[in-house]
Amino acid sequence: MAEPQQDMREKPAGEYTQEGANQQLPTDPGDNAKPDDTCLELVLKVRIQSHKENDFIEVELDRQELSYQNLLKVSCCELGINPEQVEKIRKLPNTLLRKDKDILRLRDFQEVELILMKNGSSELIEHIPSLLEKPCYNSNAAKMTY
Repeated sequence: MAEPQQDMREKPAGEYTQEGANQQLPTDPGDNAKPDDTCLELVLKVRIQSHKENDFIEVELDRQELSYQNLLKVSCCELGINPEQVEKIRKLPNTLLRKDKDILRLRDFQEVELILMKNGSSELIEHIPSLLEKPCYNSNAAKMTY
């Protein structure tokens, strides 16, 4: 009995595929992240805003109890800070989380940063040194005229 003959023509590079193989691979775990009903916890990466330390910790929140207050309470407990010290919660890179609806939109492994109050006040005033205070300032160059 004769075997079926396969098409032996050469295919251009990249056209060889395996049947049933997934053609699209996600590049980032968060790309296709959707809330999974089988997963009871939301895992977030949390840190305190700091110029010195930039490491995150992972915190688990019960999906049935997702709220701004719960995120604040669990994050502060894990980081060892008082919730009253937190001025804002930011989803990185640049989104402030303000209410429960914002928290419900979060996906697994998103990065969240707690912004602490400075010196007990709610104003974030940072000292930005002037050119005269910077050690690399050249006073002779500032006096030159062109």
